[in-house]
Amino acid sequence: MTAYIVRRVLFMIPTLLGIMLVSFVVVQFAPGGPVERVIAQLSGSDTGATSRISGGGGDFANRGLAQSGAQIDAVSSKYRGAQGLDPEFIKKLEAQFGFDKPAYERFGIMLWNYARFDFGKSYFRDVSVLQLIKEKLPVSMSLGIWMTLLTYLISIPLGIKKAVDDGSAFDTWTSGIIIIGYAIPGFLFAILLIILFAGGSFFDIFPLRGLTSDNWSALPWWHKILDYFWHLVLPITSMAISAFATMTLLTKNSFLEEIRKQYVLTARAKGCNRTQVLYGHIFRNAMLIVIAGFPSAFIGAFFGGSLLIETIFSLDGLGLLSFESVLNRDYPVVFANLYIFSLMGLVINLISDLTYTWIDPRIDFETREV
Repeated sequence: MTAYIVRRVLFMIPTLLGIMLVSFVVVQFAPGGPVERVIAQLSGSDTGATSRISGGGGDFANRGLAQSGAQIDAVSSKYRGAQGLDPEFIKKLEAQFGFDKPAYERFGIMLWNYARFDFGKSYFRDVSVLQLIKEKLPVSMSLGIWMTLLTYLISIPLGIKKAVDDGSAFDTWTSGIIIIGYAIPGFLFAILLIILFAGGSFFDIFPLRGLTSDNWSALPWWHKILDYFWHLVLPITSMAISAFATMTLLTKNSFLEEIRKQYVLTARAKGCNRTQVLYGHIFRNAMLIVIAGFPSAFIGAFFGGSLLIETIFSLDGLGLLSFESVLNRDYPVVFANLYIFSLMGLVINLISDLTYTWIDPRIDFETREV
């Protein structure tokens, strides 16, 4: 197993390199950029996300304009909207963002820094990228961890029950509810919950903003815990509505497939009761496919699926940070998030494979090629 782990860890290096290289190349051909953002701020034509960030591109542009001295007659420039700006100021902007270097050199510097987990500073916020991520991480961790945990704790027992009682009335009506829940988009369900339970039109039971109340620091420790989970009820429910369906049906189908195999009939013929057959024989084999879906479910809940929910419930997490950074062309934040979550995905996939061997010792990855 040690050799397999070493091979997988070494395989992460070219995988990360490929992800970063493709993303870097795409960015080079994407229209716009941080220099164009500052120019748009100077010309008063910036209507993007940068204009909404406090201490962001507008302040940076004003500082740059003061350094440039003044505007001059129209000059040719490769940047749209740069006419009337001092060419020396444009060069200073390029040097400030690192665009005075060729692309291959910038990519090499980025890889060297990222290998040391040095992600630099945000272009439009006077703060390091790691500090930004640290500030937003609690929100995304809260959403991702609790949503994944809640999904597995409910969906796996429900899926097993549906498999054991396949075709019963319980299986039929729960399938109907699950399919309806899967068909409802998470953001739409979030709006429905707000209307019903967050003071929209009916009840005012749950809070609408943030992870904690304004007086959270003054509350006793037990009240802090309750307040924290009280704020999580609506966003977690909104995110989990479709995940429940996927995990429940996956668990049911996996158990049904194992129940119909010959070794189950043999176990029953030897006198094993229902519980012994289900959890002593079937569970270990059926859970393999469920575990295989854990990495994608966790990463999806942790990052990809949280953007709209964070926006609707005013939760300032990594999803919203990454989205705004893409709009603002804040490349250090964009690439840092990409690097961190790609690395997390690779590590969690490795942990998932190792969990296979814990559930079923018959699996031996040493004999497999990566």
